[in-house]
Amino acid sequence: MANNQASTYPTASGQTSARDGMNKLEARYASHLHLLQQAGEIHSFCFERHNLKLADRTYYKPDFEVMLPDGTIEFHEVKGFMRDDANVKIKVAASQFPQYVFRLVQWDRKAGWQTKTYPPHA
Repeated sequence: MANNQASTYPTASGQTSARDGMNKLEARYASHLHLLQQAGEIHSFCFERHNLKLADRTYYKPDFEVMLPDGTIEFHEVKGFMRDDANVKIKVAASQFPQYVFRLVQWDRKAGWQTKTYPPHA
C-alpha cells in the first residue's frame, strides 16, 4: 500500500494541489498520518483508494484508507466543515460496511485533530 505525504503544513482552503489531488487540509492530514506511521501507530495509509457503492448511482470515496498495525482498516474523511450530503454518506457507508471503522477528522486550532467515529465503536 502506498503512502502519501505532504511537504508542507498548509491550512484549509478547499484548493487542490495539482501534484496529488489533495486540498490543503487533506495534505496537512497526510503529513500527520506520515508522522503516525513513522511512530508505528499506523501501518500505512493511502489517499482516495476506494469508491464505495452505497446505492444505484451513489458512491462514497473516503479521503484516506488507514491500516493499523493489527491490520484493521479505517476510512478517514477530512472536512473543514460537514455538509448534509457528506454527513449522510459517511453514516450510510458505516452502516453498510460494518467491518470498517469510519472517522470524520476535523482540525481544531486549539485542540488539533479531532475525530468522530461512525458508528461509535468501542
